[in-house]
Amino acid sequence: MDARSSSSLVILLLAAILAASSHSHEAAISNSKGSFEDNFSIMWSHDHFSTSKDGQIWYLSLDNNTGCGFQTKQRYRFGWFSMKLKLVGGDSAGVVTAYYMCTENGAGPERDELDFEFLGNRTGEPYLIQTNVYKNGTGGREMRHMLWFDPTEDFHTYSILWNNHHILFCVDRVPIRVLRNNGKPNNFFPNDKPMYLFSSIWNADDWATRGGLEKTNWKLGPFVSSYKDFSVDACQWEDPYPECVSTTTKNWWDQYAAWHLSDDQKMDYAWVQRNLVIYDYCKDSQRYSTVPEECSLSPWA
Repeated sequence: MDARSSSSLVILLLAAILAASSHSHEAAISNSKGSFEDNFSIMWSHDHFSTSKDGQIWYLSLDNNTGCGFQTKQRYRFGWFSMKLKLVGGDSAGVVTAYYMCTENGAGPERDELDFEFLGNRTGEPYLIQTNVYKNGTGGREMRHMLWFDPTEDFHTYSILWNNHHILFCVDRVPIRVLRNNGKPNNFFPNDKPMYLFSSIWNADDWATRGGLEKTNWKLGPFVSSYKDFSVDACQWEDPYPECVSTTTKNWWDQYAAWHLSDDQKMDYAWVQRNLVIYDYCKDSQRYSTVPEECSLSPWA
C-alpha cells in the first residue's frame, strides 16, 4: 500500500469514527437562528452575494474583479458560534474562503482574531484548513489540517467555542484545535475585546496554494462558497459590560463542563492530532527558537 492509499484509508476510518462520536455532542448545543438580514451585513460587493429562492442558503462569489464578504451586526464576547459551509469545488487553487471572528472590520494593528481559512486546491489534491489566533495585532499561531471528508461535496459545520478558559476550533463538532488560557495576564489568549463574526471569499494566490506556486485559474470562475444554518449562543456585547459574562452566568458555554474537553472530545482530538495535522507553529523551531508560552499548556487540562 503506497503512502497516498494509506492516507486515504486513515481518512475513511476517521470519517466513520468521528461522524459517530460527533453526534454525542449535538445535545449540548443551543441554537439561535434567523435570516441573513437578521444577523449580517454585506461588507463589500453586494452584486457578488446571492441566496437560494427560499433565502436559506447564501452564496459568496469571487471573480477576477473582486470577492465578497459579510459580518454580523452584533459583537459578542464569549459563546458558541457555528455555521455550515460548502466550499468551492473543482480547481480552486489560490482561492481562500475565510470564516473568522475579529474585533474590527479590517486588519487593525491592535485587533484580536480567531481564524478559519480554507485554502483552495488543484483538482485532486486535499483541501487544507488553516487556523490562527491573534491578540493585540500579533498572530503567527498558524496550524494546518487535512479534513476527513471532501468539504466541496456537502455542507459541514465549522464552529468556535470561546470562553475565558479555552478556545476550541471544531469541525462537525469535533475539536481540531485547542488554545488554553493560563489564567494570568498574557499576550496569546484573546479574552478582553468583543468580536464580530465574518466570512469572505478572496484571491490569495500569492501564498494560499503550495506557497503561491499554484495560481488562480480565472477561466474557471466565478468561484462560489455556500453557507447556511448560522447558529450563535453567545454573550451579546453591550457597553460598558454585558450582564451575561459574570461569575453568576448560567450559559452552558461558560459552565465548568465547557471549560474542559469531554472524554469523547479528548478521543476525537487525539485522532486528529495524530493523523490530520500538517503544520503546527508550536513545533516550528526554525521559526521560533523559543517555544511560545501557550504551547506548553496542555489541551487536556
